Amino acid sequence: MKYLEEAKQIVALVGGENNISSLVHCATRLRFELKDEGKADKDGLNKLSYVLQVVISGGQYQVVIGPAVHDYYEAILSVAKVGGRNGSAEKEEGKKQNLMNRAMKVISGAFSPLIPALAGAGMVKALLTLFTEFGIMGYEDSTYLILSAAGNAVFYFLPVFLGITLSKQFGANPYVGGTIGAALLEPNFTGLLSAEGTNFLGIPVTPIDYAATIFPIFIAVMIYSLLEKGLKKIIKQELQLFLVPMLSMMVMVPFTVILFGPFGTTVGNAVSDVVVALFNFNSLIAGLLLGAAYPFLTMLGLHWGFTPVTLQNLELFGGDVLEGAAVCAVFAQIGIAIGVYLKGKKHSKIREVAGPTIITGICAGVTEPILYGIVMNYKRLMAVVAIAGGLGGAINGAFHVTCDAYVFHNIFALAMQTYSPFAGYLAGITAALAAGLVLTYFWGITENDKADFEVAVPDGQKDGGKNVAQETAKSGKSGQVMEIHSPLSGEVMELKDVPDEVFASGVAGQGIAVNPSAGEVKAPCNGVVSVLFPSKHAIGIAAEDGTERLIHVGLNTVMLDGAGFEALVEQGDKVREGQPLLRFDMDFIRKQGYSLVSPILVTNADDFQQIRLLGKKQVEAGEAVYEVIG
Repeated sequence: MKYLEEAKQIVALVGGENNISSLVHCATRLRFELKDEGKADKDGLNKLSYVLQVVISGGQYQVVIGPAVHDYYEAILSVAKVGGRNGSAEKEEGKKQNLMNRAMKVISGAFSPLIPALAGAGMVKALLTLFTEFGIMGYEDSTYLILSAAGNAVFYFLPVFLGITLSKQFGANPYVGGTIGAALLEPNFTGLLSAEGTNFLGIPVTPIDYAATIFPIFIAVMIYSLLEKGLKKIIKQELQLFLVPMLSMMVMVPFTVILFGPFGTTVGNAVSDVVVALFNFNSLIAGLLLGAAYPFLTMLGLHWGFTPVTLQNLELFGGDVLEGAAVCAVFAQIGIAIGVYLKGKKHSKIREVAGPTIITGICAGVTEPILYGIVMNYKRLMAVVAIAGGLGGAINGAFHVTCDAYVFHNIFALAMQTYSPFAGYLAGITAALAAGLVLTYFWGITENDKADFEVAVPDGQKDGGKNVAQETAKSGKSGQVMEIHSPLSGEVMELKDVPDEVFASGVAGQGIAVNPSAGEVKAPCNGVVSVLFPSKHAIGIAAEDGTERLIHVGLNTVMLDGAGFEALVEQGDKVREGQPLLRFDMDFIRKQGYSLVSPILVTNADDFQQIRLLGKKQVEAGEAVYEVIG
């Protein structure tokens, strides 16, 4: 079997066989669940020539291998006794995870599905602020009120949405969890806010306005999940359909308004007060520390822990000092990406990586591709991002800058002046971006890093700024231009816009992604099925033209263990262009909470001179979507 020695190295560097609770794999990554992540040697893994990257996310220790991941997976199973063959992770009884990791996993899982709604609504609120400031509309205008409803709804009904997402995290019925949250906003209850002598069966109740609150519903759903499990143990199965949710709601809603709600509200207010007090004590130091640390917290997934505090601060104070300082870390990373782009020569590898990440950072405020694709790959840039982010954070802290709406830190939030005081905000982000750019360009890149910054195509192949190989390929004199056809119908996305840092950074291969409109994958070329994953979510094809293709249906869909997928071919089969390969249930996959965005990659892109997108927005299966220039 191949890769036995490599498998032994990986097992040793993740802490040994006894440190592995389970192992599954997707199209590019070995996904370990470790008993103690402290025993793993991340630096050692990153030094291995066959490891592209190590990502710690969602409670998993992900080792990015690339297209050969299945072979590595099988090799690891042959040298170590670990759970998880074919994606069925065998959880070790009594397994204890690090408390912080468990908490971050719950918070991340609760807020991740809501981030698009929160960010979109925040931008609506910011836009309305701009309209009223310039007198375009007034607070009483019907147009303003309708748009205001769109901007306020997700925040007002946050207990409902969190009741759903948190219940999923705790393994309880999400709609009963959502109902518990909805009960706190129901008119009969909110009508008691101004009443005196409110009680439940003689027990005094202090009605609280739970709109946009965070901590009460966290506590309520955690207790509800335990209650539901207990009720299912003692109630006959034929009665559980109505009796378990009925008793859960009858118990949890009163307990929430009597005990959990007031307690959670007090805790949430206390946490926000502590954060604000820290900034009030010495805002410059607090801003410096947060701005410097934020990129590293993002790498660890710990930045999710700020979200409840941010939302609580927005509700209590109308602005949040945490995001007011953290925004500088975003612009520091954009500065680094610009710096390496300017440092790299035309046609260099680093420009291919940095160019798209700059656009993503500026327009979307998403900087994970910069972190994973650039910063983590060059040691000095780790120091640069801390220095630049800390400098900007200190300035924003000194000016007491607050972020006044839940928005992504991008150019649109800047244009809408979502931060105050705006002059202090501009000073902070400008300093962070400039420091990131200058330090990167003049100091951040060492001699050992220079290879990525040199010209990828030899100078002899260029003439007057044109790639001669490309031109002669078109004329048929040398080289070859190969059309890559889409195996899916749907909306075309550039790879940099895929909400997964490994695919977006290009380490798994080059190409595009499709958000499918039909649940069928067709062969995009003639070739042989080189790999078919046991979970059926991804398929590799060795094409007759020499390209190696990967079709990855959805993101993180390996966790479905094949549910919702039907394979129509087997590994080793010869296939013809247009032949159906896979079918998948789009509704089922969506209901399980997974994105259907599907990368379509050439995994041996380094063997060719250029990948050129054709700029299509919509595509039918069988249509060309990009070209590979040999």
